[in-house]
Amino acid sequence: MKNTNLFVDNTLPNATEIEKLEKVDRVIEIIVGKPNKQYAGMAGTEAKIQLNGKFATVDEVGSYVLSELAKMPEQLQKVAIVSLKVDKKVSMGIVNDIKEELRKVKALKINYTTFEGDAFNNLQQ
Repeated sequence: MKNTNLFVDNTLPNATEIEKLEKVDRVIEIIVGKPNKQYAGMAGTEAKIQLNGKFATVDEVGSYVLSELAKMPEQLQKVAIVSLKVDKKVSMGIVNDIKEELRKVKALKINYTTFEGDAFNNLQQ
């Protein structure tokens, strides 16, 4: 994936049915997690969205995706995938809010980034 400094804790969940995305030129990345120690004082302790090296609100997700799509060649725009890198401790509420914003801008191809492994290990803290 893209080289981005993480502002949030991002321990990815495990999954058994995974597929590697080979063509990263068509991937738009959204990272979600609680701010790490360096940014917790500034951003608080609630889960935050990170878009291209900055914190963002749910309302900014749609415009971010549209701007990233506009940077891509037209043939890639049609096959673009939004990759959600969500910390395994984050509640699904923020994920559902992000997915709603993605629906509004017709970004319907979504991928969840995970590690390969037993999904039951996700229950362990």
